[in-house]
Amino acid sequence: MDKTSRAGPSEPGSPDFPDQKRLKKPKGPKATFLLAIDAWIDTALYEAGFRLGEFWESLTIFSRRFRVSGWRKLVFELLGEAFTLGAAGSVLMLALALPAFDDTARDWRNQGDFAVTFLDRYGNIIGRRGLIQGASVPVDQMPDYFVKAVLATEDRRFFDHYGIDFIGLGRAMTENARADGVVQGGSTITQQLAKNLFLSNERTLERKIKEAFLSVWLECNLTKKEILQLYLDRMYMGGGTFGVSAAANFYFGKDVKDVTLAEAAMLAGLFKAPTKYAPHVNLPAARARANQVLTNLVDAGFMTEGQVLSARLHPATVIDRDDRKSPDYFLDWGFDEVKRIVPRGATHSLVARTTIDMNIQRAAEESLEFNLRQYGKQYDASQGAIVMIDNTGAVRAIVGGTDYGTSQFNRATRAERQAGSSFKPYVYAVAMEKGLTPQTKISGAPINWGGWSPGNYSRGEGGIMTLANALAHSVNTAAVRLAHDTTGLAPVKKLAEAMGVESPLNGHKTMVLGTSGMTVMDQATGYSVFQNGGMAGMRHGIMQLTDRSGKVVWEYPRDAPAPRRVLSEKAATEMNEMLVGVTQHGTGRRAQLPMTLVGGKTGTTQSYRDAWFVGFTGNYTCAVWIGNDDYSPMKRMTGGTVPAMTWERLMAYAEQNIELKPLFGIEDSLLEPKEAAGVKDSTDEAPRDERPRLLSSATTKVLKGIAKMFGEAAAINTPIGPEALSSL
Repeated sequence: MDKTSRAGPSEPGSPDFPDQKRLKKPKGPKATFLLAIDAWIDTALYEAGFRLGEFWESLTIFSRRFRVSGWRKLVFELLGEAFTLGAAGSVLMLALALPAFDDTARDWRNQGDFAVTFLDRYGNIIGRRGLIQGASVPVDQMPDYFVKAVLATEDRRFFDHYGIDFIGLGRAMTENARADGVVQGGSTITQQLAKNLFLSNERTLERKIKEAFLSVWLECNLTKKEILQLYLDRMYMGGGTFGVSAAANFYFGKDVKDVTLAEAAMLAGLFKAPTKYAPHVNLPAARARANQVLTNLVDAGFMTEGQVLSARLHPATVIDRDDRKSPDYFLDWGFDEVKRIVPRGATHSLVARTTIDMNIQRAAEESLEFNLRQYGKQYDASQGAIVMIDNTGAVRAIVGGTDYGTSQFNRATRAERQAGSSFKPYVYAVAMEKGLTPQTKISGAPINWGGWSPGNYSRGEGGIMTLANALAHSVNTAAVRLAHDTTGLAPVKKLAEAMGVESPLNGHKTMVLGTSGMTVMDQATGYSVFQNGGMAGMRHGIMQLTDRSGKVVWEYPRDAPAPRRVLSEKAATEMNEMLVGVTQHGTGRRAQLPMTLVGGKTGTTQSYRDAWFVGFTGNYTCAVWIGNDDYSPMKRMTGGTVPAMTWERLMAYAEQNIELKPLFGIEDSLLEPKEAAGVKDSTDEAPRDERPRLLSSATTKVLKGIAKMFGEAAAINTPIGPEALSSL
């Protein structure tokens, strides 16, 4: 290799070395200034990086002083995790609680100045609602021993906590664990008031978090005296009364300012379970509870044993009252109806003649109680609700839960639960309006709608079938195909709302299978349109409103909007034909009645959280829901089991001794007794007894066995003397 080739590109003489003459030298002050700025930036960045490195090194050396090892390191690790989880938990709790504060924006203090006396359909007084002006007695004017009795029983540390009593909660948990059951409650008076003013009785973690936040909010915005005043004025006290003033007048016929210590103890004992301890229903239980309140007074140090001895020896006696249960869930709904329909400018002190039939109301309560007692444990079901409407649209009964004293939340009118397959008739009704018939064929094969592929309850359902059979056997894929190919979603939603469904429907494609929340009142109202041949707008609970002088201020026939047609007679007739098929050979067979055909539909939601049966005869429409407040699943309860049996038991009573009306559009819907029985007794040609069964077959078998044992037992001929008695 020659010298030229060995020369580097930077060496003079190299071909790659630039000509000295062609090099551009910076000229002028501008170029010098730019070079200075560039140098300053480079220097500043270098210095900043250097200083930052020095600072980080110093910080690292300083931090090493805090390094721990051994058990100290474990403690610090646990504390760090605790702070992290605590911060995350606080954010979560705040996110859950924020919706609760929306209710505080309304006028929650004001109950309105309505004072309404309610009558049943025959003119008998059934209860009162509202707060008469001046009826509230200030806490300062109540007997001191009454206030102390309430605090000793409900919240001894009321004046020492800030809405949540952690000490009392810990004590209650300890006592409950020791007793292996719930013997003490941890809720403060403020928490109970927060639940009463803003929340429902649903047993969920979300509600408890909201309750805690609202309790603190009440403590921030009200004085202790104001909280106690609201508590004593708003809480349910049994017998259809709210507040201690109304309760003192109802039970003892006197003002709360004049109650004795024994009466005060009985009133204070009602807050825990007003239905259970209502003295006009169960005086012994009320007196036993009052005695416990007196013990609480002594244990809390508010009074001595000598001061309460006279009250123990001479317990309170209530005035003679009708011991019939007040239809409280109906009255709560009726009170809202009164405030909705009362003319503007009219007096607010009113007498409302309602549509309730107390015999049917009691039968509805009994039917729900009977079936939950018989089958609730088996299916893990604890709650239910019923609404019954007659063919004129009059609401005859409302059952909003199993015990109003325990929970005033009205599950019949306020709880929006998924309807399941009981929503399908709204889809089929639109199809009938579009010209399809019950004999139209449809496929029950699997379908994919935008990635959604619903299945059927029974895997064997599929193939080609009529719409009547698809509805009778509640084939999901057929209903979804019908909505996808024929009806669309918007017309179904529009028709359901026109038929009286007031709960918001989600309008999603899953709505076809009943994923929207609906109330029991919605269901009874909607199905009554089928019963009435397509006419809607007939539901009502108030017949007449008068003032205290008897002047009529509102009357249903005169002032209510006229009914309107939302479904053609043809579509209503075809729907009734299919809904009768559901109870004849479909999922609702347990709802059959001996005197008339029944139209209806079952409904069961995902994981068995809700079970429905909604059905009608020519006389009545009735909706039954069964489930749990906390949305926990039941043990495979379907709408065709306990809900249908509850419906049948109630309707078998309601249809007795009345003029039976045929189903709209159904020929020969009224049955002769021999047709209804179906099977004749083996020893007689007469049909079997038509009365509804009161005892299950298992219970009847056990009772017959006991009777047989008594019949076969040997007679006792030896007289029992004093010696024998003393040995027992």
